[in-house]
Amino acid sequence: MTMFAKKGERKRELVEMLDDDNVVGFLEPGVEVEGKLIVPAGMIILNSHLKGEIACEGMLVVGAQGEVEGEVHTKQISIAGKVKGSVHASESLEIKKAGVVLGDIYTPKLFVEPGGYFDGQCHMPTPEPAKHSAPDLGPKDRV
Repeated sequence: MTMFAKKGERKRELVEMLDDDNVVGFLEPGVEVEGKLIVPAGMIILNSHLKGEIACEGMLVVGAQGEVEGEVHTKQISIAGKVKGSVHASESLEIKKAGVVLGDIYTPKLFVEPGGYFDGQCHMPTPEPAKHSAPDLGPKDRV
C-alpha cells in the first residue's frame, strides 16, 4: 500500500487485501494500540502505532505509516514503516526502501532494499554444515 495513494486507489488496495484469505486483520492510521498483540496465524497489516509486544505466528507487515515500539516475534516481517526494539523473525525479515529498524535483529534471512535503514546488531543462526558421511577406511586404505 502506498502512502501517497489517491483516496480511490487506497480503498481499492484495502479491498484487495481483505480478499486475501491470509489477512486476518489490519490496523490503519488513527489507531493507537498499547499492550500485547497475539496473532496465532495468517497475516496482519499494521499501518498505525503500537507500543508493546507482538507475537505473530504468520506474517507481519508494518506499513509506511506503521510504527512499532517494543519487541516483535514473528515468522516473517516486512517493514516499510518504523520499528524501535528487537525483532525476532524465525524465517525472514525484509526492510523496504523507506523502512527503519532501530534495534537488534534475529533472523536467518535478512533483505534490505536500497534506502532501507537499520541501526543495531544482526544475529543470524550459524548454518549447520551438510552432513556427509565419510567413507569407512579399512586397514588397507589408511596411510
